Amino acid sequence: MTLRLAPGRRWGTAGAAGAAALLLAGLTAPASAHAASGPARDWAAPTIALSATHLSGAVGAFGDPAVTVDVEQQGMPAGFLRLRVVSSSNPAVARVGDVQQVRTRDGDRRLTVTARAQGYTDLTLEVTGRGGKTATATLSYAASARTENAAGTRYLTGSSDASAAVDVGGGHVLVADDESNVIRLYDRSRSGGPVKTWDLGPALGWKKEADIEGAARVGDTVYWTGSLGNNKDGKYKAERNTVFTTRITGSGAATDITFRAAYKGLREDLVAWDAANGNRYGFAAGTAAGEVPKQIDGFNVEGLEFAPGSKTTAYLGFRAPLAPAVPGGKALVVPVTNIDEVVAAGAKAVFGRPIEMDLGGLAVRDIRKNAANQYLILAGSWAADDNSDPYALYQWDGVPGHAPKKRADLPTGDPGGWEAVVNVPDLRARGARVQLITDSGSADLYGDGTEAKDLEHPEWKKARSAWFTLR
Repeated sequence: MTLRLAPGRRWGTAGAAGAAALLLAGLTAPASAHAASGPARDWAAPTIALSATHLSGAVGAFGDPAVTVDVEQQGMPAGFLRLRVVSSSNPAVARVGDVQQVRTRDGDRRLTVTARAQGYTDLTLEVTGRGGKTATATLSYAASARTENAAGTRYLTGSSDASAAVDVGGGHVLVADDESNVIRLYDRSRSGGPVKTWDLGPALGWKKEADIEGAARVGDTVYWTGSLGNNKDGKYKAERNTVFTTRITGSGAATDITFRAAYKGLREDLVAWDAANGNRYGFAAGTAAGEVPKQIDGFNVEGLEFAPGSKTTAYLGFRAPLAPAVPGGKALVVPVTNIDEVVAAGAKAVFGRPIEMDLGGLAVRDIRKNAANQYLILAGSWAADDNSDPYALYQWDGVPGHAPKKRADLPTGDPGGWEAVVNVPDLRARGARVQLITDSGSADLYGDGTEAKDLEHPEWKKARSAWFTLR
């Protein structure tokens, strides 16, 4: 087919559209239409490749993750290939018509799924190219149940056991996982996988997870702490008895982190300090062989933040024990007054006067402050299986002896337990909103009895983030 223009004539808008129509007609015409110009071409089969073969969504969710489908056929522009969903193994979860596709500039397709119900389905995708040749691929999709505050919810995929978070600006956050030694960088505004990941295990010589539970930033340095307690079977694991630092460079999506230093004796320092002060908190008993950490008289650190105006005094917030270790006891915070020397130089920890505060019988699950030294304490149960137990947010000024004030009760019953505060807004502002993240590792996300941490595919593992307005 030859297209000719009169001398000096240019294509206008209509002309360009006509040329495209003629080109399309030539590409889609039957082989008989080309008989005069030679034998019909033996077209190779198209190919189809998915950026991920597994995808997670949620019923009623906004901005669920997407998968990109790369379609190709030799000699054909990708934009002329036809992609469609031909079947769903479980239409109750998602039907063929529940899959939406948007073409990218290079002709690939970006697919999202609108879930109808909790569960799993396999979606069969088919691409049709020139010569009627086809290729297929399967997208395995999993949908979690509808949650409260669905409009304000996003899902951080690739990991289910989020345990600590540090805002790095530019709408991004570093998130630790208490089931691995990987730090992940996420876009706070969208659902999906991490932008970057860093596995710190090799730098620290870890063979097991450090059970990272708390984090605090001062300047370009982030302090991270393990739980310092025994594992769930009551066994001592050295990796958990670690406080370490990383250095941040850049911000937002360009954030990078590097390992700096570590201290592996803070648990022993705490036990010795408590023993020297009459064993008020039972640290020696709580760390004894066979003692599990998540009991009212156990030993388990989950919060870390700096004292008001200080770069050297850090507050350790305890999930257990309560103080004293009886029902209705108070939450415990212990100041470490030389945390900089402890981690950088291996100095023995020096402790300040312990802080006991009334959080309505709850313990510290996270503690975070802003530049104005306004603190939010995420309070929750000391128990191990606590998804149905209450959670609350308390405001505090960071001053020992000053009582915290409850600012919000948090929803319970949704998959996962509230575990991390991303950052603290101006708590004096009306309608101040805060973003929290769950540890969903023990949650049955898809209704089949499998805990999220045990799911085979990382794309199906996810933690939930949600925004809450403080009263």
